[in-house]
Amino acid sequence: MSPNPASKNTLALFAVCLGALMFGLEITSVPVILPSLENVLNGDFRELQWVMNAYTLACTTVLMATGTLADRFGRKRIFLISVTAFGVTSALCGLTGSMALLIAARMLQGLAGGAMLICSIAILSHQFQDARDRGRAFATWGVVSGIGLGFGPIVGSGIIALAGWEWIFLVHLPLALLTLALAAGTIAESRDPAASRLDLAGIMTLSLAVFGLVYVITQGAALGLSAAIAIAVATVACFAAFLFVERRQAHPMFDFSVFRNLTFSAAILGCMAMNISYWPFMIYLPIYLQVGLGYDTLTTGLCLLAYTLPALVFPPVGERLSLRYGPGVVIPSGLVAIGLGFIAMKVGSVAAQPGWLTMLPGLLLAGIGIGITNTPVTNTTTASVPPSRAGMASGIDMSARLITLAVNIALMGILLVEGTVDALRGVASAGVGLTELRAAAEAVAAGHVAIDKLPEGAVQHGLVSGSGFIMIYGGLGALALAAASRALFRLGQDMTKT
Repeated sequence: MSPNPASKNTLALFAVCLGALMFGLEITSVPVILPSLENVLNGDFRELQWVMNAYTLACTTVLMATGTLADRFGRKRIFLISVTAFGVTSALCGLTGSMALLIAARMLQGLAGGAMLICSIAILSHQFQDARDRGRAFATWGVVSGIGLGFGPIVGSGIIALAGWEWIFLVHLPLALLTLALAAGTIAESRDPAASRLDLAGIMTLSLAVFGLVYVITQGAALGLSAAIAIAVATVACFAAFLFVERRQAHPMFDFSVFRNLTFSAAILGCMAMNISYWPFMIYLPIYLQVGLGYDTLTTGLCLLAYTLPALVFPPVGERLSLRYGPGVVIPSGLVAIGLGFIAMKVGSVAAQPGWLTMLPGLLLAGIGIGITNTPVTNTTTASVPPSRAGMASGIDMSARLITLAVNIALMGILLVEGTVDALRGVASAGVGLTELRAAAEAVAAGHVAIDKLPEGAVQHGLVSGSGFIMIYGGLGALALAAASRALFRLGQDMTKT
């Protein structure tokens, strides 16, 4: 006896949420194993950075291509394939014995994870046709996504303590099997009937442009000036080619006309704002708490709960507020809360006796802001286009998120290192050169506490100063995009009235 439609939708939602959980965990649980990888696999600073960057880089490269493939061949079919691939590549990550193989496996895992996430959003948009049901589904999806992203460091620490670093990756194999079992019989297949042929030129040119952009930002300093310029020029050329071919496609992968919908454009700014501030700071906040404030793993985990728990509790509140007041009010308001939270964290970090109590107001406020904003943003972007183009819309949504995330993980890392270097200049002995200071700052940014040639307390002082640069950047960025998003929402409303 087959389940009734309501039960099928519930199980389908559970399957999609499991995919979002796995995706998020692989972003924020992996940083906690980096010290283990340094010891077990002899990874250096650049290789450890690549363990993080490879996943995000691959995700951003595949997003729009997957949206097009899903629209053409079916969202359910591509989702099942990507979940299978995610399980297999996660197992490869856990079974590898060298840094080079781990980085390669992480790249493949990121391709599968990005594809899985894009299909998830398009599936929810089709599976739940009623606006209220869709809102509840996206709220649930937002809570589970927040669990994966927000609890990643805590889950990762627990897995390492109980089973070892390999199980950070291996745990996804049984989760993938469960997702496949649930999804196969409950998710309804959907596709875009107008997508009769693939936009191969668009897929290739945009994927190369995105890869080049993220690569030159994350690795430009290590490449050297001439190589970085060459890659930047090639990236611009690929993007120009993408614009050229898309304007000549009858059914383009990336429909620029969607940005004429100012509601869609305003929501996309919300996607970017969250990933300029809240999510990339998730990578650096544990380092600040442990090295800057000297907290142990347990205390750090409890402090992180203040940052992440509101992100889990408030998505349903955000959806209800959005239904009542509209996304044009809720999304900018949530972004303002994030921005003010970062400013409050900066103020707390320079208090006379900085600690968890001085940081708490900012941590909570930023978490509340992300909880209110996250699901209304996704629901607004997908609801702003016809259901047949849900794959394309979700691709733009997640491209904005992950490209901004990858870029800002790198930018925050640069700010952290430069701010730390600036602070260390004032406390290092005269015999320590700039090259040595930069190497020390990179080590501090990776979480090392003891650095040769630096006086006691210099590491903590440097990291606190560098983290302050990140907090100011995240706060001002969120506030600026909140203002821009609100302006677009209001302009769109005014145009609708006239």
